[in-house]
Amino acid sequence: MKKFFALVLAALLLCSMTAIASADGTFRVGVKQDVYGFGYLDQMTGEYSGMEIDLGAMIAEALGYDDVEYTTVTAATRGQMLDNDELDAVIATFTIKPERKESWDFTTPYYVDAVTVLVENASGITDLAGLKDKVVGVSTGSTSAKALATAMAEAGVIDAFDADAFEIATFNGGVSFKEFDDYPAISLALDAGDVDAFCVDRSILANYKTDDRGFIDASFAPQDYGVATKKGSELSAKIEELIVGWLEDGTIDGLIEKWGL
Repeated sequence: MKKFFALVLAALLLCSMTAIASADGTFRVGVKQDVYGFGYLDQMTGEYSGMEIDLGAMIAEALGYDDVEYTTVTAATRGQMLDNDELDAVIATFTIKPERKESWDFTTPYYVDAVTVLVENASGITDLAGLKDKVVGVSTGSTSAKALATAMAEAGVIDAFDADAFEIATFNGGVSFKEFDDYPAISLALDAGDVDAFCVDRSILANYKTDDRGFIDASFAPQDYGVATKKGSELSAKIEELIVGWLEDGTIDGLIEKWGL
């Protein structure tokens, strides 16, 4: 009887270890679902595609994971999901900022973009000056609003302000902002006239440019995209090594060319 219970216990332990191994064998990565070329989800097939999707698969393979699992994140959810151990990494047009590096680890940038503004051609807005006293749509949790206000202040369009005290919801220094949960919602708001402009990284805005829309004549606040991991994660140094290697050998340049970025 003792031998029987010992065998049962061993079997249970084996099942438990197998389950843990299976969980550890999946690389869980947060990605965008609405930024074609970076992270885009085909609602019909349920398949993700884009440069950042490719990077996730490459990292998983290089580190010996059995599988990769993609989860849609937004600017407002990606950091929290890392903190809660729901994800192993975020590869989602996540801009590296000094204040963000205090909370999460980032790799060397794999892509550099800049912020700009998309408007309806009929609005007549062509530059930063045209945004004076207008309402600009931005994504919740992004740095785009502060970047735009800073650029307008530096251009003399609005008065200088205390950047450290900047708050999207309350800022009213010559331009105002309205936050949305995702980019499609901002695009719809621009269509409806609920906002006068749409501000975010140019590569993201390219997905929402049409014949009736155009970029203003200004780009500002360079955006360095890095792979983010939980602060102090053992994955941080490993993924950094991979990104640096792929930058040096031209692999990432190949991905940029493949996706037309």
